[in-house]
Amino acid sequence: MQYFPPALEKLVEQFARLPGIGRKTAQRLAFFVLSLPEEDAAAFADAIVGAKAAIHCCPVCQNFSEGDGLCPVCQDPKRDTSVICVVADPKDVVAMERSREYPGLYHVLHGVISPMNHVGPDDIRVKELVDRVAKGDVREVIMATNPDTEGEATAMYLSRLLRPFSVKVTRL
Repeated sequence: MQYFPPALEKLVEQFARLPGIGRKTAQRLAFFVLSLPEEDAAAFADAIVGAKAAIHCCPVCQNFSEGDGLCPVCQDPKRDTSVICVVADPKDVVAMERSREYPGLYHVLHGVISPMNHVGPDDIRVKELVDRVAKGDVREVIMATNPDTEGEATAMYLSRLLRPFSVKVTRL
């Protein structure tokens, strides 16, 4: 038996697709959106569509940037361009930046190697990292992937891949 109209059920299903959102939370979010004034609901929907259209990957570090330009970190002239911190996701850049201690640039892989989930080196941004290091301007690459199995495997794979370039590879 269906409890909700099809449009509401579709909204609940879409919210349930978000990471960490179960069916009950998805229902609460859907009910909240339906309770919003029309203009607030439209603004919410427009923000999603607008972000999806405007946000792209930075051509240098693969972090999120608006339009086709560089991200704010790569635009900063005060950054040490000879040090690259490799992270799995854009949210990891935010975590590192909160410390206000790291002066270098980043490289966002957009995932980690995970054979169990059918994610290999070709599925993440490994080639872009190798291309950056191959240019010769980098002296150190810091591996800041999570210390779980996939993060360690990714860090080890990248370390071996970068060995011919004579850069210092360190691990957080």
